[in-house]
Amino acid sequence: MSDLRQDNRSYYDEFSTWYEKERHHGYHALIDDLEFDLLKPFLKGKDALEIGCGTGLILERTAKVAKSATGIDISEGMLRYAVERGLDGVLADVTHLPFADESFDVVYSFKVLAHVRDIDLALKEMLRVTRPGGILVLEFYNRMSGRYLAKRIGGPQKISNQTNEGAVFTRWDSPSDLTKRLPKNATVQDFAGVRVITPFAGIHKVPILSQLVAKGEFLARDSRLKYLGGFLIMIARKDG
Repeated sequence: MSDLRQDNRSYYDEFSTWYEKERHHGYHALIDDLEFDLLKPFLKGKDALEIGCGTGLILERTAKVAKSATGIDISEGMLRYAVERGLDGVLADVTHLPFADESFDVVYSFKVLAHVRDIDLALKEMLRVTRPGGILVLEFYNRMSGRYLAKRIGGPQKISNQTNEGAVFTRWDSPSDLTKRLPKNATVQDFAGVRVITPFAGIHKVPILSQLVAKGEFLARDSRLKYLGGFLIMIARKDG
């Protein structure tokens, strides 16, 4: 397990220099907007923990709404940017969280859990640090989506001049997979789908089409089409 964590750490350390290259506009900005818009209602007055905060783009928004906002990441390279934003970032692994039991009201994660091999241990750890009645907003890659097919056909994309996405472990799950994996002390409340109707990321470089597709994405996220989203978000509540 330590070797796997080291591999992921090296991957994201390298990715950190490219990560925000196109994150502030177009497709990537829309994905962040869809994710945070879903998360925001759960945050007011709460202690929140972000799993895999990266450079802090979502954590920065969370800190403006929540009572407290803490982020963890395995990559020193990623965390450096988050700390430079004045955020509370901790170098840690989701399978070994350095927090006491029941420390947070909201635990959330975007774009990260699909790259965690021991997902069962990760789920247990996230629930351990969640207070009874607390909410988990957890995003996975959806095996039932068009994005899955596109990745199978198109192959891994570059994350730097030397490395592509194939260098890191990636898992694809379905709603039923996730429901079965959730520990018994938590209950699924709902699912949401992100990137439901976007055929390819480049469409968001075309102004008029980008606006239309963005509106469609917000409508589709919580509709019956959500189970087709490339990113599948499970919303769960810790019992008790």
